[in-house]
Amino acid sequence: MRRFDDYRRLTPGDRGASVAMGNFDGVHLGHQSVLALAHAGAAELGARFGVVTFEPHPRSFFAPDAPPFRLMTAEARARRLEKLGVEMLYELPFDAALAALTPEAFVFDVLAEGLGVRHVVVGADFRFGKGRAGDADDLTALGAAAGFGVTLAPLVSDRHGDYSSTAIRAALSEGHPEHAARILGHWHRIEGPVLHGEQRGRAMGVPTANLSMDGLHLPRLGVYAVIVDVLDGPHRGRWPGVASIGVRPTFGGGAANLEAHLLDFDGDLYGARLSVALVAFQRLELTFDGMDSLAVQMRADLAEARDRLVRLAR
Repeated sequence: MRRFDDYRRLTPGDRGASVAMGNFDGVHLGHQSVLALAHAGAAELGARFGVVTFEPHPRSFFAPDAPPFRLMTAEARARRLEKLGVEMLYELPFDAALAALTPEAFVFDVLAEGLGVRHVVVGADFRFGKGRAGDADDLTALGAAAGFGVTLAPLVSDRHGDYSSTAIRAALSEGHPEHAARILGHWHRIEGPVLHGEQRGRAMGVPTANLSMDGLHLPRLGVYAVIVDVLDGPHRGRWPGVASIGVRPTFGGGAANLEAHLLDFDGDLYGARLSVALVAFQRLELTFDGMDSLAVQMRADLAEARDRLVRLAR
């Protein structure tokens, strides 16, 4: 997959894709229905399959001081989109200039002139342009005038409601990763490089790999049974594990992070990129009166996670 961050500097060969357009935070089943239509359109037109998205997320631009809300980083989103067959990823820089474009200017200057799109697929609730003035019907009319077709993908839902990033955040905040997975079509994953920590887990015989949660929506703080994919390096592969997401109150607190222990693993993961899938919530984050009581609880957490994951695999 090829990634582009400047729509004004594309070569002729980089233009002319059939694209799905949106934020695609989480790449859930609703997003996947939009992607599937764009993929089919690419095959019909003999064009490449692309995605037009925005970086940073527009919500971050308009509310920079709001609590973190993203379900995935741009790198994780790109990795997921590539797995779904996307060939061209256009990450439009969402800044004051882009935010100020009228719907007409966005369609003619960015989509038609800049990207040269041949077809665009959006969700039925898509809004665009300054002040979110344009809707999906406006895009259809403007696209026809600009020389490209538009397909509106219906919203996807089940008996619990519409599939949305908002619903996924709510499920994670309540400690229900299985409900989030129902909407996502896959386990919710937290990805990033392994960072150096305080090595307290190693001192207790339970070494952990530390990942930053900076900029990401925080699931319910506590301990989870997880599946860990090591994405690169000599230990590349998949392991069952247990992870704690929290602020480490026993040691005075701090910024929230994720600490994952890989079951039956022996090796150095510093610098490697991990993808940690939240499978089941086990307990809330607790404050312990010392290392000994924490170590006892950690051993219980490991045993519970192993049991949960073995039952899941049956």
